[in-house]
Amino acid sequence: MNVRVRSFAPLAVALALLAAACAPQRAQEQQPAASRLDTVLQRGRLICGVNRALPGWGFLDEAGNYSGFDVDFCRALAAALFDDPNAVEYRPLTPAERFTALQTGEADVLFRNTTWTMSRDTTVGMTFGPTTFYDGQGMMVRRASGIRRLEDFQGRSVCVQTGTTTELNLADQMRKRNVNYQPVVFDEPDPTFAAYEEGRCDGVTTDISGLVSRRTVMRNPADHVILDVVMSKEPLGPVVVQGDVRWFNVVKWVTFATFQAEEFGITSQNVERIARESQDPDIRRFLGVEGDLGQGMGVANDFAVRIIKHVGNYAEIYDRNLGPNTPFNLPRGLNRLWTEGGLLYSPPFR
Repeated sequence: MNVRVRSFAPLAVALALLAAACAPQRAQEQQPAASRLDTVLQRGRLICGVNRALPGWGFLDEAGNYSGFDVDFCRALAAALFDDPNAVEYRPLTPAERFTALQTGEADVLFRNTTWTMSRDTTVGMTFGPTTFYDGQGMMVRRASGIRRLEDFQGRSVCVQTGTTTELNLADQMRKRNVNYQPVVFDEPDPTFAAYEEGRCDGVTTDISGLVSRRTVMRNPADHVILDVVMSKEPLGPVVVQGDVRWFNVVKWVTFATFQAEEFGITSQNVERIARESQDPDIRRFLGVEGDLGQGMGVANDFAVRIIKHVGNYAEIYDRNLGPNTPFNLPRGLNRLWTEGGLLYSPPFR
């Protein structure tokens, strides 16, 4: 027995020394890593990457004001962080620029009609938040063209933005149908749709919501039709750079808060009254009346109240930008709450 104790003693000492040497490293690893959240809070404003040329989504008007569905989510994030939906610097980005802007820190987050794909989530190094709009790729043609389906593009041309999933989906769909077509590519949406209107291509393709949006600003919208075809799944939502969990959590739960507010029936008009009067424990936690969900994430405990008060719930954001009283009049479809047969679902605020 004694012999065994003596033989293990040096090993025990070595392990103790190794543990002591590793202890500072473990303590260092347990410290919270620097996060984009700290940068944004110290700066006092959010830098949000957006589209500037897509009415209803991200659009810069002649007075220099941004508006749209995606822009409202930028405002919601700023409201949660600063209780001020205007604490946002908008950064217009082309498809080719958007991911580099995140990687270099030029933008904190993208709300820019960007499709969640596996390669972007892995090899490109992006992380996607909750989908805010379930879309699909479509095709628009001149009504008088005689084109009724994708097979009619044999020997014809299509205007498309390069560096997008749209360009890749188009190639896949034409390949499946053995259609020999000519892509006419551009970096930005304005020249893409200008070329189509000038007759330099026979069709133009992007997300169906984008086609609906762009058709409203064409010289003669009634001259153009969107074909009855959906070429892809296009889940659109916020994007941050991969590896920053604290910042991703904020972007993610701010987005979920707009879904949950609609599910609870909490609007910009009644949120302050409900925060004062509700005895529902789920609503009280959600609005920060009790518990510390916001503080645990690194923001104010009433972050959901700030979002709803300044920007509204998901339905208010949707209706204001895309709903029946807008030129787009887009049906909610899959973008309804899960309780109403749609795909919008928030995990519990608990």
